[in-house]
Amino acid sequence: MTVGLSYAAVPLYRIFCQAYSYGGATSQADANDEVSKMKAIKDRPIKVRFNADVASSMQWNFKPQQTDITVVPGETALAFYTAKNPTDKQVIGISTYNVVPFEAGQYFNKIQCFCFEEQMLNPHEMVNMPVFFYIDPEFSEDPKMEYIDEIVLSYTFFEAKEGFQLPVPSYAK
Repeated sequence: MTVGLSYAAVPLYRIFCQAYSYGGATSQADANDEVSKMKAIKDRPIKVRFNADVASSMQWNFKPQQTDITVVPGETALAFYTAKNPTDKQVIGISTYNVVPFEAGQYFNKIQCFCFEEQMLNPHEMVNMPVFFYIDPEFSEDPKMEYIDEIVLSYTFFEAKEGFQLPVPSYAK
């Protein structure tokens, strides 16, 4: 029962965060529909910085392949993270993410991402994990975003073990 609940917590947490934009949660976008109709806002460059953390019990090495990229609202971008299992045993990880400043999360749309999905790495295996995203053009029309020119996308990997429950931030309880 506990295992089922812990695995159910991941999609429930994802749905909750996306619905209410808690913790800078982002939206999942349909690559063919919205993206093809977007207009790029060329005069509104935004630096997206990438951060990577692991929970204290997670033994992986996890880092972004780039420290930052500059994007404009309405254009897609692709970034990569690298995870390596330096141990002699198979390890399954699962990640959460957030966007800072939190208010910008509603405009940050992921088309493809590795978050909330189990990633299994064999001993000493290394993988590259893509994040395909865009910033909604409406970002440039929101007066609260007027002075925001930098966004941080942060991922944290946890080891998925039997009985594991994805941590839920205190503000979402």
